[in-house]
Amino acid sequence: MTMYSVHLLGTYLNPTRDLLDQLKVFLKKADLPDIRFHDLRHSAATLLLSLGVHPKVVQEVLGHSQISMTLDIYSHVMPSMHEDAMNKLNEAIGESSLEKDEPEEGQKTS
Repeated sequence: MTMYSVHLLGTYLNPTRDLLDQLKVFLKKADLPDIRFHDLRHSAATLLLSLGVHPKVVQEVLGHSQISMTLDIYSHVMPSMHEDAMNKLNEAIGESSLEKDEPEEGQKTS
């Protein structure tokens, strides 16, 4: 099945004229570096992962057939996520061990 994108005026979309040129104008007005349109895809995926969005959701947004592809490409985002996970684990273990060490109300301490 062939799919065509049609402009509001009824003509076929021209990716360069209708999308890329507008992106370049926007980047210049915003004083941002010149990037490829495809770079927006990588930026979106990196932002989603760094915001804590589950990799499975990012995989589906990107249309990757396997989650391993998403994780292989965007693993550079994961180290900070690993650190956050370990900090949360330390907090949970630390809090639960503190609760066990504290005497219950009415108990005498030696």
